[in-house]
Parts: sequence; C-alpha cells; structure tokens
Amino acid sequence: MKIIVITGPTGVGKTKLSIEIAKKLNGEIINADSTQVYKNLDIATAKIKEEEKEGISHHLFDIKTIYEDYSVYDYQKDVRKKIAEILKRNKTPILVGGTGLYIKAGLYDYDFTYNNIHSNYDSYSTSELYDLLIKVDPNTKIDKNNRIRIIRSLDYFQNTKKPMSRKPKNNKLLYDTIFIGLTTDRNTLYDIINKRVDKMLENGLLKEAYDLYKDNIKTKAVMTPIGYKELFLFFNNTKSLDECISDIKTKSRRYAKKQYTWFNNQMDIKWFKTDYDCFNNTIKDVLNYIESCD
Repeated sequence: MKIIVITGPTGVGKTKLSIEIAKKLNGEIINADSTQVYKNLDIATAKIKEEEKEGISHHLFDIKTIYEDYSVYDYQKDVRKKIAEILKRNKTPILVGGTGLYIKAGLYDYDFTYNNIHSNYDSYSTSELYDLLIKVDPNTKIDKNNRIRIIRSLDYFQNTKKPMSRKPKNNKLLYDTIFIGLTTDRNTLYDIINKRVDKMLENGLLKEAYDLYKDNIKTKAVMTPIGYKELFLFFNNTKSLDECISDIKTKSRRYAKKQYTWFNNQMDIKWFKTDYDCFNNTIKDVLNYIESCD
C-alpha cells in the first residue's frame, strides 16, 4: 500500500484536500507540521478543528505540551510508528503539512545517530549564532535568520566535527510514496495568507497570544510559529498592533516562498494548482493522478 503526502505552502488548501482524499482512499491522516504537535497552540498554527475532521482519524496532533521539546528525530520515530500501525489496519497513511524536514526525515533514510550533544544557545542572538556557524562551516547555505537550522548545524558540527554542508544527502525513500503538492499563483496565495491572518484575529489570536505572554511562556514551541512572538511586541508596547499584524502577514508570505523553494529542491512532487472556484476539480485531478500511480 502506498503512502500519500499532501504538502505545499501555508494556506493553500492542504487540510481540505486531505479530508476528501482520506474518505476516498480509506485513509488516516498524520500531522506533518512541526507546530501542530503542541497542545493549546491552535489559532496561530491553523490547527484543524474537531468538526473539520469529519470522522477521519488524525494522528500526532496535540501530543506535547508547550513546555516540552520535540525534535525532528522524535518526529521521525513517531511518524514511522504511526505509518506501521495504519498499514497494519490496511488503511492508507496520509501525511499532511508544510514542514518539509519532518516529511523527509520520516520517509527517507535520514540518520540522526549524531544527535548526542545538544548545546544551550539561549544566551546567543541569532546573528551571533550565525557568526559561529560561519566559522565552522563557511560554505553553509542556511539563511542567517533561521535560528533552528543554525543551531541544528552547530550541534551537528559538535557531534561529528564536520560541517553540515558536507553531510551526504539522504535521498533514499523508505516507503512507496506519492507526493502531492498544492499551489496557486503568488498574488492569490498572498491574498489568502493576508485574509487568513485577519480571520485568525477574528477567531481569538490576540487572546491566545496574550495568555502566553502574561504567563511569560517563551519556550521553543511558542517562539517558533509565526504569530505569537510578533504580538508579544504589542503587549510590551514595543510596536503598535497594526505593525505586529503587518509583520505576521509579511513573515507568513516569506515563509510560503521558502516552503516552495525547499520542496522543489528536496522532493519529487507532483504539483496541482488549487481550483478555489470549484475545489472538487482539484480533488478529482489529485485522485486521478494517484490512481495512475498504481
């Protein structure tokens, strides 16, 4: 039995498509979003609501508290276990989400045996960490603002004494997998993202963020998603609310662009342009493609 992956940038329609594909293929859905594994982070992470699941089994959502750490290595172990369980039930595992590294670590021959040393970099700014990385890996192509990947690369060097840029690429798939990507034109996507942020605010994002702020919760789980840390600047009177909302929209659009780049460089994905006027057309096209892969 094949595994289905449904991925793409934020806001493009992955959740809606996954439900319909799961209905048609007797599937169960596995979360592939690094922020949705945490409890109580619902609005900013665009987590699926209970009523939207339509009776389809969902896995690896809300499995950790915001005080717990959860690494890509942890996800690798958990997702492979879930895949085995779903296959044993003769159902179709459907990975849904936009965290490319999680998807690749779960489905490809990714080795995390080097992850023995994890240094604490809390006292360093992202700029300072990037300077450290350049010293040990001058050929790195990691974005200077991507704190998580910078730390991961520094830890890799600490464990292996080799730069991450020289690490062999892991492109061996361990499962028979069909990769589906949803896309749309840039202007439409950016408009969707902007309106999505407005809808999040209508649904209570401000309160969700303030509850974290007033309790001074600044764990990795809280500071990684786009939406909380930006609003913290409003709560401490550093920026106006309009400025913070603008920052959330801008960062969300940039993140979508990075997602496209990552997926196109890392996976063999069949892209489908989302038909927002008649989403059934998108569902039909994806199902026809999946059937053609049998």
